[in-house]
Parts: sequence; structure tokens; C-alpha cells
Amino acid sequence: MNVDGRVRLVMESALTARDRVGVQDFVLLENYNSEVAFIDNLRRRFRENLIYTYIGSVLVSVNPYKDLEIYSKAQMERYRGVSFYEISPHIYALSDNTYRAMRTERKDQCILISGESGAGKTEASKKILLYYTVTCPTGDHMAALGERLLQSNPVLEAFGNAKTLRNDNSSRFGKYMDVQFDFKGVPVGGHILNYLLEKSRVVHQNHGERNFHIFYQLLEGGDDDLLKSLELERNPQNYNYLVKGNCPRISSINDKNSWKTVMNALLVIGFVEEEVQNLMNIIGGILHLGNTQFGEGEEGETYVTNEDQILTLEKLFGVNSSALTEAVTHKKLTAKGEEMISPLNFEQTLSARDALAKSVYRRTFNWLVEKINQSLAQKVMMKSITAEKISLSLGFWIFMALSFEQFCINYCNEKLQQLFIELTLQYEQEEYETEGIAWETVQYFDNKIICELIEEKHKGIISIMNEECLRPGETCDASFLEKMEDSIGGHPHFVTHKLANGKTRRVMSREEFRLLHYAGEVSYNVNGFLDKNNDLLSRSLKEVMCQSDNQILSHCFRRKEVNDQKRSETASTQFKNSLMKLMEILMSKEPSYVRCIKPNDSKQPGKFDEVLVRHQVKYLGLMENLRVRRAGFAYRRRFEAFLQRYKPLCPETWPNWNGCLSDGVSTLVEHLGYTPEEYKLGRSKIFIRFPKTLFTTEDALEAKKPEIALILQKSWRGYTERSKYQRIRHAVIQSAWRGMKGRRRAKRRRQAADLIRRLIKGFIYRHEEYGPENDYYLHHIRYSFLKNVRQNLPKNVLDKSWPTPPALLAEASDQLQRLNMQNMVNKYCNRVQPEWKKQMMQKVVASEIFKDQKDSYPLTVGRLFLDTRLEREQISLKVIQSLGSDKVQYGVPVVKYDRRGFKPHTRQLLLTNTFAVIVDRNKIKQRIDYAALRGISVSSLSDGMFVLHMPTSDNKQKGDAVLHSFHVIEVVTKISMMACKINYVNVCPGSIRFSVARGKEGIIDFVRGSELKVAKGKRGHLLVVSVFEPNSRKSLAILVR
Repeated sequence: MNVDGRVRLVMESALTARDRVGVQDFVLLENYNSEVAFIDNLRRRFRENLIYTYIGSVLVSVNPYKDLEIYSKAQMERYRGVSFYEISPHIYALSDNTYRAMRTERKDQCILISGESGAGKTEASKKILLYYTVTCPTGDHMAALGERLLQSNPVLEAFGNAKTLRNDNSSRFGKYMDVQFDFKGVPVGGHILNYLLEKSRVVHQNHGERNFHIFYQLLEGGDDDLLKSLELERNPQNYNYLVKGNCPRISSINDKNSWKTVMNALLVIGFVEEEVQNLMNIIGGILHLGNTQFGEGEEGETYVTNEDQILTLEKLFGVNSSALTEAVTHKKLTAKGEEMISPLNFEQTLSARDALAKSVYRRTFNWLVEKINQSLAQKVMMKSITAEKISLSLGFWIFMALSFEQFCINYCNEKLQQLFIELTLQYEQEEYETEGIAWETVQYFDNKIICELIEEKHKGIISIMNEECLRPGETCDASFLEKMEDSIGGHPHFVTHKLANGKTRRVMSREEFRLLHYAGEVSYNVNGFLDKNNDLLSRSLKEVMCQSDNQILSHCFRRKEVNDQKRSETASTQFKNSLMKLMEILMSKEPSYVRCIKPNDSKQPGKFDEVLVRHQVKYLGLMENLRVRRAGFAYRRRFEAFLQRYKPLCPETWPNWNGCLSDGVSTLVEHLGYTPEEYKLGRSKIFIRFPKTLFTTEDALEAKKPEIALILQKSWRGYTERSKYQRIRHAVIQSAWRGMKGRRRAKRRRQAADLIRRLIKGFIYRHEEYGPENDYYLHHIRYSFLKNVRQNLPKNVLDKSWPTPPALLAEASDQLQRLNMQNMVNKYCNRVQPEWKKQMMQKVVASEIFKDQKDSYPLTVGRLFLDTRLEREQISLKVIQSLGSDKVQYGVPVVKYDRRGFKPHTRQLLLTNTFAVIVDRNKIKQRIDYAALRGISVSSLSDGMFVLHMPTSDNKQKGDAVLHSFHVIEVVTKISMMACKINYVNVCPGSIRFSVARGKEGIIDFVRGSELKVAKGKRGHLLVVSVFEPNSRKSLAILVR
């Protein structure tokens, strides 16, 4: 679905033009069993430059042989994130669908590209890589990796592609490319596997064909210094390995520009200068090896006739020239543990030379792929999309008697066709089961019998060929053919000249055998089969090459290979094993398919060769795939897509269906008159059996479109008129609103100007009497000041801040400040609890008496006065009883000094509402009435001494009471408040006189000292030494005890 929620069904909408451009999916062909109808649909689309067509999920691509404007970045964005069938067929649609399946399903994906040479497989793989490079999320590693992925193509094309009769840039090797992505969908690495390089092309080319591109690029584009160092000339006709095809240059390829591209690509991939030089030494050395000439002696031995070529090879290959000459012209034989050297004849020497050239090139190509893989490697990977491109003429060769290489290729095609049909059937069956549709058995040609004919162990063609290669004695291709006739002569898919009927014998030679492949009958000429299958390089040549100074060659030829006495695997066995591994890889991934077709052999745009196309349709198995896909239902779509497109055809579903999707589809098809044989409803999709049913529905929609268009036009016109009216109405309201806002703005401006004038005039007359000239200004000043006062009032009674008033409001400001302070004090007092009020009253009295008078007072300011210093249990019950109705209001332990010897005695001082008593345990020693109390004396120092003065005329009293308390400030304050004699407290700075019995006086002297003590001093005075420090209380307590 697109951004506005509408489903884009381009495939269905294109059905209206099917008579002109055909159908976009072959499953919609009415006569799906007709090969003529299939090819006619391809032709129609090809003529309209529509080169892509689907067979279900398989993409069929026809090479247009011209540039089409369908590969731009805008086209990539068009297909990005769009469902597979929502837009016209394209290689980008398949690429995006595979990428999204990898991310959503978390499964590895595989894209299998197949077709014969010139069908566009290489270009298809390039488009897929380009799409991923442009559209995938970018990371730090992405830029360099994407560039290396793209640059690997020209390098592999230079070393692995060549001109053939059918294609100027034909891939002569199989390539398996693995692109690795992380969990975010960012490409993080890649890997390439190559197989079946056509190495025989190095030494031989058919007429009209060329060797691999790199040889011509080197001669055409290499600079003079490089060619001089390689001892090469620019003319390709001077080299035996380049003249056999008689086609040194082709118009469609610029070798000079291609050389520059390859050199730049090597640098991007990460090749160092030394590696590039070694690589060019090998390429140049192969050309010189081909020019090495031999002569034949009288006894049949061979020798080198141009020693200068051997010396050049010594320089380029980094080997010993004598050892190389010996290895090319002789062979080592081992018999009973002894080595013997036997000379080779002329033909054997040429074969040894060519075998060396082919082996060196094949191993160098493998090293090149390995080097590219190191550049693309990523240690951590999440999921992968595999672009599988088998580009070595991956199409059946059936036009002539073919050789060993084509036999391997056609064997590979049989395996891939088998995999293709199996996976297609598996996918169809899984979809039917998922949707709950009954699966019907599909009849198709199973090519398993052909695969077993080729690969079966001990009985297959490959096993027979290997046995012949290993058989002692002289073996030849004819004996191989005879062995096949004896072993598999009765197989229905195998024919030779000997086993054929008279009609077939007239068209078959005695050196041929014929296999009936799924794509048709193919004849193979057995000449060269055993030699190519053996593909053995002599041990002598391996020994020489493994001692090479060229690092690439020393890497390609390992010493352990020479020491290994085990016979190397044959070429067919290696290919079979590689193919089996490939099948395992493909079976482990979710496959997608691209089938490439070339429309003509002359590479002309617009030309459609029906015979050639029919041949490719047959060998690619497209009709077989179509029959499998159409075995059940031709068309299937998700409910929402089908309902969104065809809902205008039913009144109940138009314009919107708000119920269950399956119910909506069921209602729609019932209204359209579908019969039960024509469709089935799955769990999420509708399946339509016959294309004509879909065509009828599409035609009905096409006929309905004018009516729908009329409804839409009416709705649009109504909408536009209503919108026009709303705009006019909105414009009128806006005009009125703008006028009202303008009038208000003008009024505010007039008022502002008048206000400014009044303020200026008031400022001028501010010192005059209050009048019309300054009333507004003075009022503004008062208002501003009062507003400032309101916003900046003091927060508490201790905050003395106050805004500065203007001169004319100074008196009013003082009054306001006083009233505010009084109000804050009242509020504070009202908030004080009774207990705290009592405490504060006591503290205030203490402050009046002792502030700046007694040294120990500051230490008591922060300490609370307690209601009593004695617990009730500490006061004797007998004393309480003797007090009667007078309750003890306060009690504190004190030390009383007697009046004669000043001996200390521990006592309790109890205060009631009318008197105080001094108690010794259970006995009241002295009663002091508040009314008779003459005064209270304390010193100005930090001691705890205080004296209660009593009347001398009262005979009941024994004289003044000399007491000591640790809480002298608290005790004196409470006594003075209870006795209402605050003004009777005297703070004496030096000494205190007190009365003793019978009219005598005593004196207490107070002095400061380093040690606190109370003792009887000179002249009978009581001496109190006081220390002003917090620990003085402790020192006194120790002294008293």
C-alpha cells in the first residue's frame, strides 16, 4: 500500500491493454499449455519495450540489446518497499522483495539467474548489486564495501569473460556471489565462489571468438614501460594464444578504456602495486609460453627452438629456465620406487606446454577471487542475500556435437532444473496449506532420471569416465564410448551410433553419444573427454612452479601438492562435488529466480527470433514452471487488495466495507456471480481458477469506471464549490475582523498618546500644589509606590527592609512601615502557643535582668527553661503532704552554704505560688515567703551563686540563704516572676553582702581565675573563683562533690 492507504494494482489495471501488450504474468494466459501463446505474449511485450514478465514469483527477462530508461535512481525509489505485484515487473521489484523477505522473515535469500550466453545474466546481476548499493541503509563500512562490490565486476569480467560467437562479453565461468547484511539491513560483506572456468580458451579459441579480455586489454591499454618490462608488443597477432580466433578487436568493446577501469578497480579492491605487477607478469608469461616453439630430433625427442622465450619466462614466472625446459620436454616416471626420466614426443610436449598455461591461468584466477573475497570479508554477519549467477553459457547447447565442457554445463542445468521444479512445487504446496486450500497432484516431467544417468555412483556417465581414466594401459575416448554402451546402453535417455535406429545413425557419427535432456536431445563428441577429465599437470612442471619467485605462483603451486602421492580428482568429479555443495547452499536458502532470454543471435534491438526464443523457453523449463504454477489457480490476491480494487462493482462494498475482509470479498464475488468452481477463499487470499473470470471482472470494472468517474466528478465539483463558499465567507469575516482590530489599535494609540502627555505635564508640575495639571502623575506615583510596597513587604519581624519612598510620600511610608511591623508582631504573637508564650516571657524577663550583666547569660539564651528540674519521685511525699494545698510549681537541686563555716549541703529548692522552701530529704529546712523576700543577689561572673535576702526583723528566719545552682539564670528568673520582684534582683560585680543571724553580715567575694573553686578566704569571707568557659559547670560540680 502507498502512503495514503490506497493499493496500487498495476498488474490488474494493465489487463485492459492485454491485447496490445500482453499480460504481465504468464499465469493469466488463458491457454497456458500453449507454447505459441506463451511466445506470442513475450513478443508483444518485447515490442513495447516491456522486457520483464512474471511467472508467479519467477522473473523472465528478455535482453533488449539497447539502453532503456528504467534503471534510474527514481525507478529504484519507485520499487522500494512496494509489494511484489503492486507495480509492473522489474528486476528491482524482485531485488526489493528478496531484501524485505530477508529482513522480515530472518531467512537467507538466493537469487538464481540463468540463461544462455548473451541473454543478459551479467547485466542482471549488476542491476541487483547496484540496487542494494543505492537503496540499502548506509553505515560507516557501507561506502567502501559498496564500491568494492561494484568494482569486483570489471576485474572478474576482464579475467573471466571473453567474446564468443553469441556474446561479446560472455562469462566463461560460474559465479556464486554472497552479499552479507547486518541486523539493520546494512551490507557488511560479501563472498564469491567460482567454478568451471573455461581454461581451454587460454590455448584455443574457435573462429570469430577471443581469448579472455585481460590479454587484449594489457596489449592495448598497458603503458610502454609495462610492455617493455614484459617484453610484449601491442599487436595481438604476434601471439599464438591470441590468433586462433582471428578476432583481435571488436567494435562493442574498448580495450584501452577497459584497461583503465580494471587498474582502478584493482586499487579500490586493495591490490598493492607489487601484486598487480606479479599478476601482469603471469599474464605476459602465458603469452610468451604460447610462443615457445619446439623442434623434433632424429630419435623423436623434442627441444626448444627459441631459447629467448624460455629466458623471458624465467624472468616473468620467476623459475629456473633449464628446469622449466626439462619439465616441458620430459616426464618423470616412478616404477618400483625408482624415478626415471622419459623424453616426450612433439605432440606430448605441446600438450604439456598448453597444460601448464591452462593450469597457471586457472590457479591465478582462483587466487584473484580469493583476494577479492579478502577485500569483501566481514567477520560478523546476520543474514545474506545470495546472487547466484551461472554465467558460463548457462543454457542448453543443442545445436552441434558438443564436448566435455558443454556436457558439464548441461549436467549443471539438469540439477538446477530439478531444484527449480522441486522448490516451486514446495512453495505452491506450502501456500495452499497455509491458506487451507486442498492440494491437487501436479503432473510434470521429473528429470531425476537424467541426473541419475549422469551422476549415479558406479553406474553413471561420470563414474564410467573416471574408471576409464584410472584404468591401467592405453585408454582412449573410443573405449570410454564402448564402456558406456555396455553399461548404460539400455537407458531410454542414452543413444549412440551403435544403439540408434537407421534414421538416427544417418545424423550421428561414430564418436558421438546422445542424451535426451529435459530441454531436448543433445549430442556430444567423445573426442577429448578423457584428456579434459584427467586435466593432469605433470609432476615435473608442478615442482618447477612451486619454486617460483613470483608470490602469486608460489601461493598457487604448493609444495605439499608435489609431495602428495595421491592421484588428483578428475575434473568431472571436482565439478560434481562443487555442484553438490552448490545444491546444498541453494536448498538452505529461500530462492528467487531470474530467467534470461536473448531474442536473437545478431544482438539487434527490436528483432525477435521465434525459433531461438522457443528453444530457450524449452531448456529454461518455463512452460513446465507455468504448468506447475497453473495446476490449481491462475490468480491469487490478498483480501484487502482484491476488495480495494473491485469494490465499486458491488453496492454493498462501495464506497467502503467496514466489516471483516473475508466477508467483504465473499459478498463481492457473490454479487459478481462467481461459481464455486471458479474460486476458493483461503485464510487471507482469494484464489481464482480461470483467467477469463478475472478478465471478465476487469472488463466489468472498466465499464464501471465512467459511472465512478461521474460520481467522483460530482463529488469534486460539490467539494470545490463548498470550498469556494467557505473561502468567500472566511474572507468577509476576516475583513470585518481586521477592521475591528484596526479601530481598537487606533483607539489604544490615542489613549497612549493622551496618557504620555498627562504624565509629562504632571512631571513638570510635580512640585506644585495638587491640581488638574499634576493629579494623574501624582496618583501614578502613589499607585506605583503602593504597588512596589505590596510586592516587597518584609517577610518577618526581623526583616527591616522597606522600599524607598518618593519625597511626597515619606510620612505616609513611615506610617505604613510602622503599621506593617505592628501587624506582623500581632500575627506572630497570635501564632505563638501557650507553652512557647510562657517560655518567651521567661526569656524576656531573663534578658531584662541579666543581659550585659552576667557573663554566663549568653550561654543560656539558646537553652529552654524547664517547668521543673526535679522529677515527682525525687520530691519526698512527706514534704508534699506538709505543703498542703500549695502545689510545687518548680523544683531544682541546689547547694546551700551555712552561714558560719560556709560548709556546702545538698538541698532541694521548691517553688510554690506564694512561697519557696529549702528541703533536706524529708524535712523542710527553711520557708521563704515571697512577700517577705527583700531581694535576690547574683554575681556578674559565670558562677552559679545567688543569695535570697530575708528580713532581719523576722525571728523565724535564720538569715539570708546562700545557694548555688547550675541553672542560676533559670532559678532566679522563676523566683523573681513568682514573687513579682523582678526589680529586686541585683547583679553585683565584685562582692555580695548577706545577713547572718543576730544582725551580723557576711561577704562573698567573686574573682576570676584559672581554676573554679569555692572556699573560705581571708577575713572570714567566702571566696568564689570563677572561670568563664563552657566547662566551668563541670569543674564546680567536681569541687562540690
